[in-house]
Amino acid sequence: MIAPSLDFWLEFGSTYSYPAAMRIAELAQAAGVTVRWRPFALGAIFKAQGWPPDSPFNWQQAKGRYMWRDLERLCAGYGLPFRRPDPFPQPSILAARVALVGLREGWGEDFARAVYRAEFAEGRQIGEPAVIGELVAGLGVPPEPVLARANGAENKDALRAATDEAQRLGIFGAPSFVTADGELFWGNDRLEAALAWAQRMG
Repeated sequence: MIAPSLDFWLEFGSTYSYPAAMRIAELAQAAGVTVRWRPFALGAIFKAQGWPPDSPFNWQQAKGRYMWRDLERLCAGYGLPFRRPDPFPQPSILAARVALVGLREGWGEDFARAVYRAEFAEGRQIGEPAVIGELVAGLGVPPEPVLARANGAENKDALRAATDEAQRLGIFGAPSFVTADGELFWGNDRLEAALAWAQRMG
């Protein structure tokens, strides 16, 4: 028997990763599933596939209009505040690097949720080091050494390795969820199905 577990692959520039990140902890606890948060750089995967590194929601205009209205509806239904970020997508590499540090040190999930709130509820610029530093400080963690560790060569390599792993797993969008037996689920609307599949492994 394999303990029920799920890898949550998230991209901080991803719209649908916002509601997934705000919902997954409570749902996973109720399902008895352990979740591992896995930040990665989706733009690098887009580039490897020959797509522009920009969001498809920007260059597929009809799809983009639908997505924004859909996200408004979803957030209203979940009781989540929503404010469309400007510009979109926000630069997300620094947030991902800091999240990797935080996940190693025990505060990464709280930081990730703080980033999503800042970006999609408060309209803040998550690509700015000052904003990221404020979010870290808000968790009671000194930001300066964290930012230094986040921008170190070893941590940069760790984010590249995570992105390479995501690509090997066949991940092409965010949020994505991968179960212990390798099943891939894509999208906020597949979160419950991913947790149910993970439960079967327990």
